[in-house]
Amino acid sequence: MSVGLPYVVREAVVAVCGKAFWFKDPLRSFLVSCGVPTELFDRFSEESKFKIARHILSELDTKGDEGFMVQRRIVTELCKLRNLPDEGVEDKDAGLQALRWLKQVAIEQRIEVEEERSRAESQMAAAQRKQAALLARSQKIQELRAVFLSLATATEDPQARGYGFEDFLADLFEAHEIQYRRPYRTTTEQIDGAFKFGGFDYLVEAKWTGNRPPESTIGEFKAKIERMIQSTRGLFVSMIGFRPEVVIAVTQGGPSRIVLMDGEDLSLILEGHISLEDALDLKTRKAAQEGIIYFPLRERFRRE
Repeated sequence: MSVGLPYVVREAVVAVCGKAFWFKDPLRSFLVSCGVPTELFDRFSEESKFKIARHILSELDTKGDEGFMVQRRIVTELCKLRNLPDEGVEDKDAGLQALRWLKQVAIEQRIEVEEERSRAESQMAAAQRKQAALLARSQKIQELRAVFLSLATATEDPQARGYGFEDFLADLFEAHEIQYRRPYRTTTEQIDGAFKFGGFDYLVEAKWTGNRPPESTIGEFKAKIERMIQSTRGLFVSMIGFRPEVVIAVTQGGPSRIVLMDGEDLSLILEGHISLEDALDLKTRKAAQEGIIYFPLRERFRRE
C-alpha cells in the first residue's frame, strides 16, 4: 500500500513548482502529464504556483493509493530533469537549487527507489502473467491435438464430425487469443465462424468431407465474401486439402479475398512448428502480394 509524501519531500516539490517554473501553463502541462486531473489544477489556477502545488498535493492525499502514486510520479519526473523545465524563469539559480534540493531529499527518503521498485515489480508481474498465459496455451494446444486426432479417427457420421471440426477451430483460435465468433446464421446464410485479424474481419468456411471441395463450393464461399463490405475476407479450411486445378480456376475467376488452409497446415500449428498468428500472416501476405490463395505451410519449411 502506498503512503503520502514525507513533509520534507512535499516542501521540496512545492519549492520546485514555485521556482523552476515561471509561467503556469508549463507547470499545468507537467503536472497533467504526471496524472494530475486537469480540473484539479484549473480549480486553483488563480493562486500562486506555490499554493497551486500545495493544494494539489493535499487533494491527492484524499485519493488514497491512486493519489499517492501520482505524488510519487511527480517527484520522479521532477528528479529526471537536468535543466529548468521553463526557460522563462528569471532566477535560474534559485530554480536549479530547488531541483537539487528535491533530488537530495528524494534520495534520502528513498522516493525514487520506491518508484523504481514499484515499476520493477509491475514488470515482473507482467512477465509472470505472460509466462502463465503461454503455459496455458501450450496445455490447451496439447488438448486440441488429442481432439484433432479423435476427429481424424472417428467413425461417427460426417455431420457430427463437421460440427466437431467447427468447435475445434473455435477452440484453436481462442487458445491463440484471437477473438472468435462461433457458428451462427444470418437471415439467409449459415456462417461457420468469424474472427478479426490484421485489421480485417474474416468469415470461416470449415469442411471435413470425404472429397476435396469442388470449384462450385469454393466459389459460393467467395461470392459470400464479396457480398460483404470491402474489409471482409474469408478463410476456407478443408481438412483434406484442395485440388490444384480447382485453386487455379478460383484464382483465375477474378480478384479474390479468400485464403485456403488444410489439415496439414493445422497439424503444423498443433505440433508447434508455427503459431496460428504467424500462419495467418504468412498466408495473407502470400495472397495479397503474390496472388497465392493456397500456400501450404510446409513450403515455408522447405525453403528454410
